[in-house]
Amino acid sequence: MKSWEFTKIEGNKIKIDNWLSDTMGLVDGGCIYSTLFKYPDNGPKRYELILSMYPQENFRTLAQVTVWAEDVPGSTVQSAKFLTDQEIRILNSVSLTGISDTTIIWNILADLNFAGEGELIKERFEQLKDAGDPSVDKIKYVSIKPANIGRIFREKNDTGSLKTELRHGAPVTYENGCFDLSKEYGDILNDVDGQEVMITLDPGSWLVSVVFFKPDTDLIKINMNVPDCMGSIDTALKMLAEAGINLISVFTKVMISYQTMDIEVVADRKASKMTVEEIGKKLPEYFSKLNGVYELKGVERL
Repeated sequence: MKSWEFTKIEGNKIKIDNWLSDTMGLVDGGCIYSTLFKYPDNGPKRYELILSMYPQENFRTLAQVTVWAEDVPGSTVQSAKFLTDQEIRILNSVSLTGISDTTIIWNILADLNFAGEGELIKERFEQLKDAGDPSVDKIKYVSIKPANIGRIFREKNDTGSLKTELRHGAPVTYENGCFDLSKEYGDILNDVDGQEVMITLDPGSWLVSVVFFKPDTDLIKINMNVPDCMGSIDTALKMLAEAGINLISVFTKVMISYQTMDIEVVADRKASKMTVEEIGKKLPEYFSKLNGVYELKGVERL
């Protein structure tokens, strides 16, 4: 599943498409919490804005709860009642039938009372289950793991500085499918109008990341068809790497199984001497020398 998109800032507002806002749970009139980070001078990223529907102060006690229950009437109600009895607050969630007429799986982002409480809740469930308690007779299993959302806010890695937190913004009302940057970050993000940004959804935590690129970043999008076989992706992209083109996102999908695959690439061309026009000319020449059907569908500057 593709979990990102590229869009332009218009009038200091970020427009978030319906598919992404629906998945994340953004609704008009709701409050969005945000944190702005700045990246080091090296690399294409300039700033990153993290958006969420819950305050950063809650991240320590957030957990990923997965409930497997019988696919029968009342199982979801029973699951919700069990979590309520444990005083667990359900935030965003999604449920689906895993095996038809057998199991329903409910994935939940929940707010625990304190960090580490998950193990205690699992023990309570197992005790009730072993005792044959009817309050959990429709529930098969409960898994509770820390959400580990802190990894997204990590400022350092093994190689040193990763990013620096600039500001933890106050809640901003989400209006007309847009997040207004000027309300909390107008003094910092005062030169981004018309710039391309990458919006990425972290489905496990229901967070959205908005990446602002440095002014000298030269984004291009390349679409191509390649054979659906081992080795075709690295073969197709090899020329771009040799030309000094830095790939930012790659999306592949099978069109005809064992025959054709579509590749969509967004890349930074700034370190390459090859122009967009030259890429559009040389890629087909490169493809013509390969075994199998490789086709360039298009190259454009974003």
